Amino acid sequence: MSVDVSPDGQQIVFDLLGDLYLLPIAGGEAKALTHSMAWEMQARFSPDGKQLAYMSDAAGGDTIWTMNVDGSGAREVSKEKFRLLNNPVWHPNGKFIAARKHYSGTRSLGSGEIWMFHTQGGGVQLNDKPNWQKDLGEPAFSPDGRYVYYSQDTTGGTVFEYNKNSNAQIYQIFRRDLKEEKTKPFVSGPGGAVRPTPSPDGKYLAFVRRVRKQSTLFLKDLSTGIETPAWSGLERDLQEAWAIHGVYPAFSWMPGSKEIVVWAKGKIWRVDPFARSAREIPFHVKDTREVREALRFPHAVAPDQFDVRQLRWVKVAPQGNKVVYSALGHLYLRDLPNGDPRRLTRQGDHFEYFPKFSRDGRRIVFATWDDAKLGSIRTIDLDSGKETTLTSTPGKYTEPAFSPDGKDVVYVKGQGRFLPSPWHGLDTGVYQVASDGKGKPVLLTDDGRAPQYGADSNHVYVTRTASANEVDSMSSLVRIRLDKNEEHAIVKGEFVTNFSLSPDGAWLAYGERFHTWVAPLPMAGKVITIGEKTDALPVRQLDLDAGDYLHWSGDSAALHYSLGEQLFTRELNNAFAPGDPAPNKDKLRLSALAAQPGVKIGFRAQSASPRATVVIDGARIVTMKGDEVVENGRIVIRDKRIAAIGTAADVAVPSGATRIDAREKASSRGWSTRTGTVRWAKTASCRSKAGSITPAWPSA
Repeated sequence: MSVDVSPDGQQIVFDLLGDLYLLPIAGGEAKALTHSMAWEMQARFSPDGKQLAYMSDAAGGDTIWTMNVDGSGAREVSKEKFRLLNNPVWHPNGKFIAARKHYSGTRSLGSGEIWMFHTQGGGVQLNDKPNWQKDLGEPAFSPDGRYVYYSQDTTGGTVFEYNKNSNAQIYQIFRRDLKEEKTKPFVSGPGGAVRPTPSPDGKYLAFVRRVRKQSTLFLKDLSTGIETPAWSGLERDLQEAWAIHGVYPAFSWMPGSKEIVVWAKGKIWRVDPFARSAREIPFHVKDTREVREALRFPHAVAPDQFDVRQLRWVKVAPQGNKVVYSALGHLYLRDLPNGDPRRLTRQGDHFEYFPKFSRDGRRIVFATWDDAKLGSIRTIDLDSGKETTLTSTPGKYTEPAFSPDGKDVVYVKGQGRFLPSPWHGLDTGVYQVASDGKGKPVLLTDDGRAPQYGADSNHVYVTRTASANEVDSMSSLVRIRLDKNEEHAIVKGEFVTNFSLSPDGAWLAYGERFHTWVAPLPMAGKVITIGEKTDALPVRQLDLDAGDYLHWSGDSAALHYSLGEQLFTRELNNAFAPGDPAPNKDKLRLSALAAQPGVKIGFRAQSASPRATVVIDGARIVTMKGDEVVENGRIVIRDKRIAAIGTAADVAVPSGATRIDAREKASSRGWSTRTGTVRWAKTASCRSKAGSITPAWPSA
């Protein structure tokens, strides 16, 4: 619970389970100020005591709000929709509120910066985040408003680690001089220092430091620099963990700078830091909570068939009469507008990815993959079914594409990233090879991905991405002239992930933040910046919700993209119709065609249906029936369902069943066999003690 004391010392505001409460300083019955499904916390009194600043997610994200002390007049101040905010604190002049703004980039939880917002809106940055993972927050103003204090994780490196040594120094408190624009470490040393809280008279800084295992309230004399422990009754702070809402809940000085009101042990305390004593402020909360019914959907258990909805690399033939995609590891072809998906090949030896039609629609080029044999680039003739392998050595090949005249194919040779080994990963880059399989691959560039052609076969376009730091990057579309070996970047975009050049070279479609966009592409002789917020060109968003695998029709008159099992087609003349708004006035307007429905092109597939009887024997079974635990248990699995669970004495072993002895010590290397006994490893080694199994299946 974060607590704050009113300027007159008569009231306390605190948060509890997502609501704010007002309490007399002597204690008693707490009055609820908020009561909704929104989550409110970390309230602070304004300098005149008439308003509260607090954090709320009522507008859809964690933002800073203000309201009157009686709970009326709630108003959003920061209006931030992506970078979430918390820990608001008033400037002494009552016109500004500082808060921590949360930044995430390399991990789901990230770092922070201190921003200052005017109560009427708008914000300015007071400092920079240290990097994308080390935390910074808990702002506090000095009484004269000259300084802002904050805590920061100052351990080495740029990567956050759990369970660091709290006896050393994890966090430090910094002080930034807003007048001279200087920042310096202010409280350091063993046990760290968090939650800086200046006294109203400006003589002391209260903070929290770890003393061995105990979080302790400390005072720093601002005239001498002496730091002394004040009270050792605090709860454990969060220095070893991620603490985006603060390392310790906010506390507050009483107006006379003689006492501190703080939460600990589930209670509110009035601490005399000079006498090192504390007395409880008793309080009682009588309130209700709204609980809404969870949104649930029925799911069939182990159905015989399922809908295939994850269609990858969806590509429509240039003539618009067919569509190909990869699903369940293989290529499927479907006639348009109506037709049933069918396997393009009959083999079961390898997977098939990255299909793309030739410009005449008669061939498809694709990449293969096998864990042992690696991959290749192949073409298949749609009339004869004949396959031609274009690569002579195994490798990690992706993103093939035909030249406009159909004589060549370009593709990417990669090294492999996290799971595949680096073997057969030398001389990576973008290659060109004859499509008849008779030539040798030629390296075009060692830097690029997603190669494609435009209006002719003499130029190849590749996408390159340059990283500015751990998170920010810029993607560029680079034109390579093959006969002169010249390169020129033609467009770039900060959040663009993929480019698709029209066959006539006059238009550029691209993907940005999971949406599909299109813009005219002039040859300007310099790099053009594109993106959602560009003013250089008229742009149109094609999709309503999201889209992927953006590509063109053969005549450059339409665009195709997919979302799940649906295929969407957008006519270019509708996107840039004469009645469309002027791009500079409403370039982000969704055209009417964006709401047009897609065509479902997926299919239903048979579920895997094992035919076997397996008995897991001798296990300790933790069931889902209350607290029931079965020792020396037995699980009988027949085909794809659990047939019986119980003790070995109560459950018989069916004739001919394969037996897995769970009494053996689990192996961390996976399934293993010894003298005909299969030892359970995957679940036992990860989820229970050796010799025990926690089934991953429901008991039903």
